Amino acid sequence: MPRTCSIARTLEIVGERWAMLVLREAMLGNGRFEGILDATGAPRAILTQRLKALVEQGILERRRYQLAGQRVRWEYKPTAAGRDLQPVLTALMDWGDRHLAGAAGPPAITQHRECGAAVHAELRCEHDHRVSYRELAVTPTG
Repeated sequence: MPRTCSIARTLEIVGERWAMLVLREAMLGNGRFEGILDATGAPRAILTQRLKALVEQGILERRRYQLAGQRVRWEYKPTAAGRDLQPVLTALMDWGDRHLAGAAGPPAITQHRECGAAVHAELRCEHDHRVSYRELAVTPTG
């Protein structure tokens, strides 16, 4: 019998390339369909499906907007649940920067707006200790 796992449950919602790239764009403030389409290269039909699913799952919310002289359109903004995925995106970016960037280096750097320092994901316990994967223990709750 497969293990019941929050990772598996989460991957059912966001564990697909286009979903993660849509989230990246929404986190960067690029929440309009055409902007997401251009930045991700996703096929139009797949992008439509991913946006719909992310809204249905409460990760993104649709907000109405209208440019002068044009029809009403929608933009997509992260909800609180969506914003909680930022550390996941940062961790994926950190990993890619370390293991895939090559000689050219990382294509972008995430920085703290206030001080300009680079931002990285890390594991910390509730007592604010830095934790390595070797120090983790997983205890089933049920």
